[in-house]
Amino acid sequence: MISSIRLMYAAVCATTAAFALTVGALVSPAAAEPDTPVRYPTGSSANRAGGLGFDTCTAPSLDALRAWKSSPYRTVNIYFGGINRGCTQPNLTAAWVREVAAMGWKLLPTYFGRQPFCKFGSSKPYRYTASNAAYYGRLGAQIAVGNAKDLGLLPGSALYADVEHYDRTNADCRRAVRRYVSAWTTTLHASGYLAGVYVHQDSGLRDLSYTYNSTTYARPDAVWMARWDGNTSLTGWPTAPDSHWAVHQRAKQYRGDHDETWAGVRLNIDSDSLNAPVALVARSYKVTSSTALNARSGPSTSYPVVRTHAPGSTLRVTCQGHGQKVGTSAVWDRLSNGTWVSDYYVSTSSSTGFSSALPRCTYPGQVTAKVALNARTGPGSSYPKTGTPLPRGSLAWVMCQKSGSKVQTSSVWNRLSDGRWVSDYYVSNRSDTSWSAPIPRCP
Repeated sequence: MISSIRLMYAAVCATTAAFALTVGALVSPAAAEPDTPVRYPTGSSANRAGGLGFDTCTAPSLDALRAWKSSPYRTVNIYFGGINRGCTQPNLTAAWVREVAAMGWKLLPTYFGRQPFCKFGSSKPYRYTASNAAYYGRLGAQIAVGNAKDLGLLPGSALYADVEHYDRTNADCRRAVRRYVSAWTTTLHASGYLAGVYVHQDSGLRDLSYTYNSTTYARPDAVWMARWDGNTSLTGWPTAPDSHWAVHQRAKQYRGDHDETWAGVRLNIDSDSLNAPVALVARSYKVTSSTALNARSGPSTSYPVVRTHAPGSTLRVTCQGHGQKVGTSAVWDRLSNGTWVSDYYVSTSSSTGFSSALPRCTYPGQVTAKVALNARTGPGSSYPKTGTPLPRGSLAWVMCQKSGSKVQTSSVWNRLSDGRWVSDYYVSNRSDTSWSAPIPRCP
């Protein structure tokens, strides 16, 4: 369960200058606004969801979610923390998260922290101003990371800050929101998490889109926009151009408060359409080999053995990537401790290819090219261009890296999850001159 001690402690300490200095010390200085790099730790990966989802104030019971597998929804929101969170969460535990992920649900984690001082309505009393917005953005992100880890939401997960509708005619309020979201983003990035934000189309989305290329504010990785018009489209939004948050970076709450019933279970929900990063949760599988299975530091037998797993033992798998072919499969599984095992000896659904229940191992970085980044058929500028270029600020969903032709200061090229290649020099990650851990080398 989310630690009530942590939440109470944070609420008390939030008023002290000493704690403000402590939190500030935990955060790396912002780098290269607006596209700050995510410092992915070992064993992390991003995950994303498409199709329909729903959000409800209290996390549903396991029985309700089993019944709702008959619905068109495949993603469920969870309010996993925040001083303004209004609903109790008796179901929301680490065990619940594991069970829900095992059912095949994806999770959209939302942190209901402090709100802008000019938020419409009198509810949600805890607020921030332009003068303390950055502090509360950092503080909220630090608490959110702790809560996420308590629940088993691994680094690489996207965590969404809830920013309710506010009066954007107030210049100080616009400034406060931008400072809050920027601090939320850089703090999550420093901790290895992607940063999302839930916003109204006529306030938060409009203001964040206006400063999309600003060198003052860090850009969040994804936006979840509220517009209750019944339209599920993730393009053609009136307050943000399609070139903003363009590559698996959008969600929309298209229908508000209403009841739905599936398999005899009624819930009060909002409805969402998604093509966006969500939470990463490890899933359990068994070792199927007759002898001990080697776990290595990379996806090939040429990498050193880090440890072994006995036949029949349980593995916590986070994602799958390309690697050396073993038996009938060139798929390797990355475990939650960062090591790799050949998927041929794991009880996933396929012994020849990727398994639909697991995400591809990806390490997204925002595109830093001034306009757009061309993708190519191979790791070099001499290869033909292919597909639509990636707009500035879009996520390059990197699976692995390989040496190629030199571009500016780097000879590293990134293979994307769709098989295309882009120069790493134009992708925000740990290095623009060399390899970026923990991204594996391409086979």
